[in-house]
This record gives sequence, structure tokens and C-alpha cells, in this order.
Amino acid sequence: PGSYYGEDGYGNLKGNKRRAVPHLEKYYGSDTFLSEALTLEAKKQITRAVQDKKPFFLDFAHYAVHSPFQSDPRFASHYEDSGKPKNAQAYATLIEGMDKSLGDILDHLESIGIAEDTLVLFVGDNGSDAPLGPVHDHASSFPLRAKKGTHYEGGMRVPFIASWAKPSAQNKIQKRLPIPAGAIQRQFGTVMDIYPTVLSVTGVQPPSGHTLDGTDLKTQIEGKQDSGREEQFLMHFPHKHRSSYFTSYRDGDWKIIYHYRPNDNPAKTRYELFNLVTDPYENENVAQSKPKVLKRMMASLTASLQAESALYPVDANGSEMHPEVP
Repeated sequence: PGSYYGEDGYGNLKGNKRRAVPHLEKYYGSDTFLSEALTLEAKKQITRAVQDKKPFFLDFAHYAVHSPFQSDPRFASHYEDSGKPKNAQAYATLIEGMDKSLGDILDHLESIGIAEDTLVLFVGDNGSDAPLGPVHDHASSFPLRAKKGTHYEGGMRVPFIASWAKPSAQNKIQKRLPIPAGAIQRQFGTVMDIYPTVLSVTGVQPPSGHTLDGTDLKTQIEGKQDSGREEQFLMHFPHKHRSSYFTSYRDGDWKIIYHYRPNDNPAKTRYELFNLVTDPYENENVAQSKPKVLKRMMASLTASLQAESALYPVDANGSEMHPEVP
């Protein structure tokens, strides 16, 4: 956001106006922190839907914990003696503010009598970016390696929690998707899977002719293995960012990272190959010791890019740089 502070108009009055948060004019000039303002507005929308006797889908993006790392005054005193840098303390207040917001939403669902009928999906959009430790090493996503915007698992994996706002085994709606308490799912899943999952739970058909990109997570959320789920994942960055000019591809236990400009990345190599079962924290690049696996993974990576009609980075002469299969 442009700013988390109501005094700044959330970036509309002060701060980064290019990232200003819209539609919260009533809070401009007040001491209402952005997380709280959004929570109040979300509760109003939920109440309105219930009063109108309409089902609702609430996509609630808090902005927290995205930069700028501005301290939430409601919780600042909790971290003053932590010994951490000021921006890390501010980050912690953003987390606590989001936690309070989620609690307030759950309490609101209970107070208006719809908690048992409401499915809550909590998901991140990228790996951690907490202002602690180096970008490409084991830091804020520990024990996973690296941070947001990188090709390592700490930049690619995100938290995902599915729960009914008030679990009840007798609830008819919850019987459509029974969620066992404490179940941990280790199979693949992506944000693209949320839409088909919501359609499945609500019994709604997608629009005619609409192609679904994701897959229903019902079996996995129920704590079971989905034998029909693909175990491949492609991530393509043909541009500059923290981990610049790379493609990563995972197939089952194996993961390959291809660097289009090997001298410009911290690894200083074209290929990084990891077995995420034996080396989940990506400490040992086995590209040289596993040439057959490397060749197979690179062939699959290349085929996946072609299937997606991918764009490629260009060299100094403007020519496309395609992956080199060893």
C-alpha cells in the first residue's frame, strides 16, 4: 500500500500515491490502521450479504505483511524489547494485526449465525519477505531456502489452511467437504485450484465453455492423497527480479533451476538440480553428479515452456535465449 496509516489516507494524502489504497475515504486523517479499516469494511459487506439473504465470496487481501514495513501502533509495545531491528519489529506488528483481523472476522461470523456455513481459506501469494537475513539464503522462510521472488522453495511455497469457521460434523454443508482437524497435506496445490474447489463445495457449474486452469482440492483438503493430481510445477521468470532470468521446474521429487544468465545469479551456474525429498532445503546441487536426471528434467522443462507458448529473455543483440539441454 501507499501507507498503512489513516493519517496518510493510506497513501492518498501522504506516502506512495502510486500505491494508494482506494475507497477508504471515511478513515482519512484518523488513527485507524489499514488492517483495521479493511476488517471493519469486510464485516459490513458480510452483514449486508446476510441481510439480503445472499451467499457471498469474500476475497480479503490485508496488504499486510507487504512493504512498506510500517509499525501498527496497537502492537508496537509487544516487540520493543525484542532486540530486533525496527523494520523487523514493524513486520511483527503487521502479522499480529492480520491475526487480530482474522479473529475479528471469525467472531463476526459466529455473532451473525453463519460460522458453521462459512468455509475459510487462508493462503499466501508468495514466500516470506520479512526484513531478516539474506534474500537467497536460509532466512525468514527457514528452514526453506530464500525469500519472495526467488527460485528456491522459500520463495515459492506459501501457507495454505482450510477450515470451516465453526467446525460441526452434523452440519449438512460441511458434509460436502469434511475437514479433519490437524490434517497435513504434502501434495501439490496452487492458487489456481481455489476456484474449482469453491465451485465443487457450492455445487455451482462453471460458465459454459470456460476452461478451468486448476483442480478441485476436495480430496486433499479431506486429508487424503489425490492419485490423479499432477506432480509437476513450472515457474518462469524471463525478466529481472530478485532471482532474475530463470525457469524452475519440479517433477515429483526432483527440481531443476535453469539460469539464462549464469554469471548474474548467486549460484554462478547454469543448472541447479535438487532432490527435494533427500534435500528439502536445497543445500546440495547435484546437477553434475546426476547427468541423466539433469537431461530428463531439462527436456521436460523445455517441453513445458513450449506447451505454454512462453516468452523468453533476450540477449544483448535482441535474440531470444532458449534453454540449453545438456
